[in-house]
Amino acid sequence: MAFTFPDHFRFADNHEYAVLDGDMVRVGISAFAVDQLGDIVFVELPDVGDSLIRGNSFGSVESVKAVEDMYSPISGEVVQRNEPVLSSPEELQNDPHGEGW
Repeated sequence: MAFTFPDHFRFADNHEYAVLDGDMVRVGISAFAVDQLGDIVFVELPDVGDSLIRGNSFGSVESVKAVEDMYSPISGEVVQRNEPVLSSPEELQNDPHGEGW
């Protein structure tokens, strides 16, 4: 599978990304990481209002292969989370750099 890594995204060594989205920063995991995980069955995300600290775990992704922590590429406050991914984890696989953030 060929992976695209958008130029305006900033990727951490462990495949999380941060991208400016209006006046907020969107955080997610790369298409490569999603591909390596395989079929995703569960996603755990922080609550709105939680503080993220760069380099610290902020949630996890569970696939049929493994459970992996996600590490924040930036520090800041969670002002929104991707609720559709919580109820349909496969959305992360469909568009990790877009709707699957």
